[in-house]
Amino acid sequence: MQEIIKLVSEKTGIPEAQAKIAVDTVVGFLKQKLPAPLASQLDGLLAGGGMPDLGSLAGGLGGLLGNK
Repeated sequence: MQEIIKLVSEKTGIPEAQAKIAVDTVVGFLKQKLPAPLASQLDGLLAGGGMPDLGSLAGGLGGLLGNK
């Protein structure tokens, strides 16, 4: 997640401490809105765990969009 914080700081010109608050806010919002399996994959991705399983991701997004 540090890589994202640094990128936000560089792109916006705000200090890294403020960029961390912004990134944490957005990540928290996404985790509340995403289905639990996707939220946990987001945690793994941000921790440097690599890309999530795309099949699970597609199924979760379909559910998020109202498809079953």
